[in-house]
Amino acid sequence: MKHLCPFERYAENPIIRREDIPYACNTVFNAAACRFGDEYLLLLRVEDLRGHSHLTLARSEDGYRFRVDPRPWVEPAQDPEFGPYEEYGLEDPRITLIDGAYYITYTAFSRHGPRVGVARTHDFQGFERIALVTEVPNKDAVLFPDRVGGRYAMLDRPGGYHGVPGAIWIQYSPDLRHWGDARVVLGPEPGWSGAKLGASTPPLLTDRGWLVLYHGVRGTGAGTLYRVGATLLERDRPDRVLGYAPHFIFGPEEPYERTGDVPNVVFPCGLVPEPDGRLKMYYGAADTCIGLAEARTEDILRAIEDG
Repeated sequence: MKHLCPFERYAENPIIRREDIPYACNTVFNAAACRFGDEYLLLLRVEDLRGHSHLTLARSEDGYRFRVDPRPWVEPAQDPEFGPYEEYGLEDPRITLIDGAYYITYTAFSRHGPRVGVARTHDFQGFERIALVTEVPNKDAVLFPDRVGGRYAMLDRPGGYHGVPGAIWIQYSPDLRHWGDARVVLGPEPGWSGAKLGASTPPLLTDRGWLVLYHGVRGTGAGTLYRVGATLLERDRPDRVLGYAPHFIFGPEEPYERTGDVPNVVFPCGLVPEPDGRLKMYYGAADTCIGLAEARTEDILRAIEDG
C-alpha cells in the first residue's frame, strides 16, 4: 500500500491554525516552504477579514513546530505597475532556490482575475518584485531550480475556469521577465482529476528526472474535490512526461481537510527534501489551516513507475 498512499500525516496536524496568527485574520493556508540557514521557513497565505490575502513568514527549528511572525511580510503593492493587479491580494506562493537567491512565484489577484507574479529575496527581509509574467487567468506557477538549455523554466496553469479544463503548461525565459515557447505538459483526464490540474510544489530533481506533485480537481454533486498526484518529467526536456501515477497519492480524509471555508481540499505549495530521502509536504487543508505529511521520495517514484 505504500506506493498507493506514500504520505503519512503528522500526528499533531494541523500545524498552523488561524489561532496561531498573532493578528486578526479569517484563515491561513497554502504555504510555500524552504530551508533557510538552520531554519525551516513557511511563507503563509493569510486571508484577512475582508477576504484579501497577504504573505506572512513562520519559522521552525525542526519543521514541525512553527512560530508565526508578528506582522505580514508582503502586502499588496500600491505602485502603478503591480498595484492594480494585486488589488485583492497575493495568493498561493511557491519558493525555489536558484543560484543562491530565493525566487517566489505567487498569484496576483484583482478585479481583472488571477495572474502570476515573480519576486526575489536573498534574506527573507527584502522582497523584490521582478515582473508580472502572465496574462489572466493563470496561476499555480512553480519555477525549476535549474536552467533548462540555458533558460529559466516555469510550470503554470492557464485557464481552468467556467467549466474549461485547465492543464499544466511549461514555458521558458532568458531573464525571468519575458516568457514564451509554451507547451502543454499534462492535462486532465476522466476520473479523479477530470476538471483541472495545477502544479503544486516546485520540481525536485531525482536520479530519474523531475518529480512534480500536482493537484487534480474533480467535480462532484457535493462540490469540488482537490487531491494530489505525482508525475515525472525528463530532465533535459521537462515538457516530456516520463510517467505519472494513474491514481491520486494523497487526498482529504481528516476532519480538518474535509471541513472548512472550502471543504474537501488538500493543496500543497511547499516540499522540503531531507537528507534521509524523506520529503516534508506542507499543504493547505480546506482553505482553513496548514497540515504536514511526509513520504519517502522512493515511494512516490514507485507510485509513478508502477502506473
